[in-house]
Amino acid sequence: MDGTTLDALPSRLAACLHARLPADKVACVHALWTDWQAGRVNPGTAVARAPIDQPGCPERPPLVAPQKVPRRRADTVTGRAALVHALAHIEFNAINLALDAAHRFAGMPSPYYADWLQVADEEARHFDLLNAHLATLGHVYGDFPAHQGLWDMALKTAHDPLARMALVPRVLEARGLDATPLIVAKLKAAKDRRMIEILSVIERDEIGHVATGSRWFGSLCAARGLEPESTFRQLLDAYDAPPLKPPFNLAARRAAGFSEPELAWLSTLQRS
Repeated sequence: MDGTTLDALPSRLAACLHARLPADKVACVHALWTDWQAGRVNPGTAVARAPIDQPGCPERPPLVAPQKVPRRRADTVTGRAALVHALAHIEFNAINLALDAAHRFAGMPSPYYADWLQVADEEARHFDLLNAHLATLGHVYGDFPAHQGLWDMALKTAHDPLARMALVPRVLEARGLDATPLIVAKLKAAKDRRMIEILSVIERDEIGHVATGSRWFGSLCAARGLEPESTFRQLLDAYDAPPLKPPFNLAARRAAGFSEPELAWLSTLQRS
């Protein structure tokens, strides 16, 4: 079997990226990860692939500018549902981001693809957990407006895996690590124990996802003779990345592969 067969990884990734309905995308991702683990997928690492700049997505939720997404309060059922919906939307986008990291960049080592397939599988599981909890609050995915900011950064970094590893896992996903303690505090006040349990699972996995980005960012920096800490800060400026806003979850970021110099730098931002 060569890299052009139907079971080649790029073809399987493209099918998952094109899937529009959440249930279809989740099922596609789980099947791909199962087949990869069983050795039924040819990595096809050098196979050229046409970029998929707009992955499949359902007709709802309506997409609006980030500043037009209403604030989400956790002290009412509707507000908590909106919060869970926002997190589900992040996870749906994260599925596509992980798939795209594996699909877009040819010629990476095989472990790189294994890492991002595992991330995609875990993001799909997170989406299902959140979607199921959303149903207990009387809503379904698509009931609230959402924004597309996560995917916008995927397009900005589409030409370079080093920029992608720096700015999606280590900026956008790391922001989720920072936000989790604040969200958990709101959910404790609302006595939503199940959602706190779900966030515990997500936080554990997301630390691993950011660590995956950190590991491949470091590997790519080493291959290009670049110093990681200064390169990361240069990329933040060059790509107009979202500003790093305190409070930072320094313990989670440390576990996710941020170096001590980076944590010290973040601490200066936290005090300013």
